[in-house]
Amino acid sequence: MSEAIATIQLQQVDQLAAVPEDQLQWLIEHSELIQLKPGDPLFIPGQPSDYLYILLSGRIRIWLGAGNETRELARIEAGSITGNLPYSRVQSALANSAALVDSQVLRTHKDHFREMIRDHFELTRAFVHEMNNRIRNFTTLQQQNEKLVSLGKLSAGLAHELNNPASALVRTARALKSHLSYLPENFKKVMMIRMEEEEVDAVNEVMAQKMAAGMVGEMTLMERTDKEDDFRDWMEDNDLDDDDELIENLVEFGFTPEDLERIQEQTPDRNIQAVIKWVGDNLTTERMVEELEDASKRISELVGSIKSYTHMDQTQDRQLVDVHEGLKNTIVILKHKLKRNGIKLDKDIDLSIPRIPAYPGELNQIWTNLIDNALDAMDERGGTLTVRTGMDGPCVKVQIQDSGKGIPADVLPRIFDPFFTTKPMGKGTGLGLDVVQKLVLHHGADISVESEPGKTTFTLLFRVD
Repeated sequence: MSEAIATIQLQQVDQLAAVPEDQLQWLIEHSELIQLKPGDPLFIPGQPSDYLYILLSGRIRIWLGAGNETRELARIEAGSITGNLPYSRVQSALANSAALVDSQVLRTHKDHFREMIRDHFELTRAFVHEMNNRIRNFTTLQQQNEKLVSLGKLSAGLAHELNNPASALVRTARALKSHLSYLPENFKKVMMIRMEEEEVDAVNEVMAQKMAAGMVGEMTLMERTDKEDDFRDWMEDNDLDDDDELIENLVEFGFTPEDLERIQEQTPDRNIQAVIKWVGDNLTTERMVEELEDASKRISELVGSIKSYTHMDQTQDRQLVDVHEGLKNTIVILKHKLKRNGIKLDKDIDLSIPRIPAYPGELNQIWTNLIDNALDAMDERGGTLTVRTGMDGPCVKVQIQDSGKGIPADVLPRIFDPFFTTKPMGKGTGLGLDVVQKLVLHHGADISVESEPGKTTFTLLFRVD
């Protein structure tokens, strides 16, 4: 019991301003006043949460983590209520706390809650109202944090995936500018070529056919070497310069020594070297333009995936959704993590499954969290990410499986708890799977997990009707 404070001090607390004075007096008589010096903890993580706290004066910091790896959750000021509350299911403290200045706290043990609930309605209502506010604020903060985490993943993935084609655009554009630069000697050789119109048409026909066919597909090293050797032999036989770039272009566009013979037939007793060099320069230009087109197309596809992922131009209402589209876009965004860790993607997809009624943005958040967690579980190189879809009775089944070390049996029941994480500070908030579970429940769906070393599988079931 505390005789050091009066009811008027409690009436300065907004939540208690309307509580009858006799009930505030009961609270004082069943509480104790404690003094905290700077650095003193109000509660310690892991220890039982047995007290309701009313901060009468001072300021207290609350944070997660230890040492230099911390994340501040809040700074509570005088007039704040924290700790255990009537009807709360909190069992133990989750965070660290410390007074920032000299602080005065009134604390009430939870053993008095039963009497409070039975005999002091307005006081109980004030604390229950505070608990509702806490839940609402926590939910809002949780959603904001998770959105920021998802945005971070999205930004990192987009930055990695855009970097390669963007760099290719810059690199190829510079090379093309250099290639097209005015060189008097080359210009002089081209201008000195004197050919009849039909001869020019014949050379153009050979080159046009090759350009229309485009660059050849993948070749083995042996196939490429054999073709290059054939061109070197032909050029040596015809007393022409051995030009590596020219030979590479000829091979890339499917030319053969016979094609060069056709060109040579149209340039008898003339500068065949200059003609073939002109052909090679045109092939170089064509190749660079194709590289620019491929890189631009890749950027366009990435932007399309991001647009589809975020549904920027679509309603966020419930609608029929193809789960494969969201899975594909999520994998595109997180592709850099697969590449970085050398992870193999194994897809077992049933394209015949029906669309499901869902919220597209929420589904993408589910896929992002599950796939990102699976990739983090395979930090060692050479893992396999497996994505499966199919039917399970009246439900569409989606499975995300990784070949990581697995989830220990004693940890498995807690993975959906808020703030629970096995990742080091800075890598995980402990909110991802909690959010996943809430979003799955919002869809009226089910989620389950099975885990053993080398195989962890999250299974989601969505009703079709």
